[in-house]
Amino acid sequence: MIIPVRCFTCGSLIADKWEPFITRVNAGEDPQKVLDDLGVRRYCCRRMLLSHVDIIKEVVNYTRPI
Repeated sequence: MIIPVRCFTCGSLIADKWEPFITRVNAGEDPQKVLDDLGVRRYCCRRMLLSHVDIIKEVVNYTRPI
């Protein structure tokens, strides 16, 4: 839903890299090069960004008003 703030495995901060990552990948850049440019070196952190599915817009439709 929302990108986690930190990597589940190593605890490194990754949420600040989500917007630049997704913007550049949607523009057609290679995800590997984008992650290298952003300084994401560990496989666990790369996994967090590569495998994230942003479904918050779909979930919001099913919430009840408080």
